[in-house]
Amino acid sequence: MDRHAKAQWKGDLKSGGGTISTGSTVLSSTPYSFKTRFEPGVTGTNPEELLAAAHAGCFSMAFSLMLQNEGLVADSIDTSCTISLEQKGGGFEITKSHLNLVAKIPGASEEAFTRLTNAAKEGCPVSKLYDTEIVLDAKLVS
Repeated sequence: MDRHAKAQWKGDLKSGGGTISTGSTVLSSTPYSFKTRFEPGVTGTNPEELLAAAHAGCFSMAFSLMLQNEGLVADSIDTSCTISLEQKGGGFEITKSHLNLVAKIPGASEEAFTRLTNAAKEGCPVSKLYDTEIVLDAKLVS
């Protein structure tokens, strides 16, 4: 299975801009620029935001599978992700992906919850892709 996306860019780094489109057309000529990447409140997306969405979505699906394998079904899995981009040396580096999970899972013990969230963090294909620190804060609610 292959998935496809494309990016187009015009101009220099600071005053130029581009668009990102996905094969599914969920993103279709979505703008991105230096400003959408480094300044707050600017309309458009950026690579780190897309990476955060990918990690949150992938982790949630992997966790759902882990639960299913234990005979559990979640009422809700709410995952957010923050990607940290920091200046290092002469460039920038993604230094962390921080997952924050709040889940409601009838019949799940704290022990099973912890074991399964850690397994999902390690087993999620996007986690395997990232060469950075992955932090997980997880809360089981009733």
